[in-house]
Amino acid sequence: MKWPNLRHLHYLVTLHQEQHFHRAAQRCNVSQSTLSTAIQNLEEHFQSQLLEREHKTFVFTSLGLEVVERSKVLLQEAGELVEYAQNAGNWEKGALKLGVIPTIAPFIFEGMIGGFRAFLPELNVEMQEDTTSNLLQQLADGRLDLLILALPMETPGCKQMVLGHDPFHLVAHQDLAEALPDPLDIGCLPKNSIFLLQNEHCMTGHAVSACGLQHREQVSSLAASSLYTLVQLANSKLGYTFLPELALNQQILNNTHVKVFPAEQNAYREVGLVWRSGTTRMRLFRRVGELIAPLLPVPALK
Repeated sequence: MKWPNLRHLHYLVTLHQEQHFHRAAQRCNVSQSTLSTAIQNLEEHFQSQLLEREHKTFVFTSLGLEVVERSKVLLQEAGELVEYAQNAGNWEKGALKLGVIPTIAPFIFEGMIGGFRAFLPELNVEMQEDTTSNLLQQLADGRLDLLILALPMETPGCKQMVLGHDPFHLVAHQDLAEALPDPLDIGCLPKNSIFLLQNEHCMTGHAVSACGLQHREQVSSLAASSLYTLVQLANSKLGYTFLPELALNQQILNNTHVKVFPAEQNAYREVGLVWRSGTTRMRLFRRVGELIAPLLPVPALK
């Protein structure tokens, strides 16, 4: 049996990701004609059409889409094999492409990098900060190896490892805090007075679920782009917000006049690792988890 060219499969996967021949060729550092010829060679090798072409447009055939998905797995395993061989089987060496969401990354970065330097000094870590949906897509495409996400979260085709809990807290300016009921009752807060992050941030969904905010008229339509914006909204006496303890522990409230209160029902989000099923690097990923867990307010791993 004649095997397909792995480089050509890489071109095919990149074309599917970019949906544009010129951009895909740029990413692969080849000419557009080289990439186009490689795709044609694959079609000749498989004796099947992978793309339907019409003038300057194209779409993947159903077979082409299936080949793309299988190629991702094959390229991932081939890459891990090469790296394993180059590092003489030492799982603590090599490159790790790590994705982290913005509501976690700034608050564990220093401790995480310190842990890598102390316990995995030969590991070259490349970190990418992005939203959950974008990171999951990059993981599926093989552009990232491991993610640090807020859970629970559906991650088809992936494994999860919970590292710990991150409790939510209600934050309010000290002047507004004086009017809060004791015990706290969110239903008593004014309409449109609770500020949350934009919907693309998964923390919004976790806060809504954990803090009992479903269908609450108290939630404002004004959504923030970062936790730091939420702090400023609260500090400006515009209303209230919920922040994770992970951020509070890193002094995000410095130079403000706000007070912190435990959320109702001991609300929290989980923080964990996510990786593709079938990877050969689970030993490394579990070691990374052991280094990150102590950085969380309530570690699940000792």
